[in-house]
Amino acid sequence: MSSSDRSAGIGRPPPLGALDLEAHLRDPRARQAFVTPMFDTIAPRYDRFTRLFSFGMDARWKRDVVAWAAAPPWPGSRVLDLACGTGDLAFGVAAAREDVHVLALDASPRMVEQAQARRSRERAADRVRIGTGDMMALPFADASFDIATVGYGFRNVPEWTRALDEVARVLRPGGRLVSLDFFRPEQALWRTLFLAWLSAAGNAVGWAWHREPVVYGYISRSIDHFVSWETFARALQQRGFQ
Repeated sequence: MSSSDRSAGIGRPPPLGALDLEAHLRDPRARQAFVTPMFDTIAPRYDRFTRLFSFGMDARWKRDVVAWAAAPPWPGSRVLDLACGTGDLAFGVAAAREDVHVLALDASPRMVEQAQARRSRERAADRVRIGTGDMMALPFADASFDIATVGYGFRNVPEWTRALDEVARVLRPGGRLVSLDFFRPEQALWRTLFLAWLSAAGNAVGWAWHREPVVYGYISRSIDHFVSWETFARALQQRGFQ
């Protein structure tokens, strides 16, 4: 299927501003219906936005993820990159370890298109496969992978605990999970200030770039509906992670 065929099949995303974001965030059955078209909308400018919005720190954070993921438990590792976006982590890990093969998945078809478009300028592209997929229902056998990387993924799925169960299932014993995300601050004052700034800045950029404030204003709302890093760490320990 050609790129133009894929684009024609995806179609135009719905107007996100007309949707009730809070209702979609509260209801796991409805959440993906907002999240996937939102990422389809922002995909062409996603890399530029993450660098701008994090004051350049996103690149450093992802270098840290790649370093953790590339530290070898075994030679010839199979790596699963979930919520792959435009492929920063998938291509980064493949470039850092010449003996690994990476399978990268994202729920957004347009994000996958952006990642595929990078192949011509990535030296490790021949060891990276990219496709669409659901973090909560991975089509792989138990213990299929040595390493899993997840960039801003658990916060955006309808049921993050279910996605975490799936990652634990497909990792082999002793495997490694490296996750990068924003978590809900437990301290009330800091949470209020932090989320208010994210909301204002995100809405402004969303309007300026897409005439859809909610596409980046979503970030603060999704964090407020997520869990603290302490809660996430306990969930990891309950599933056997150290």
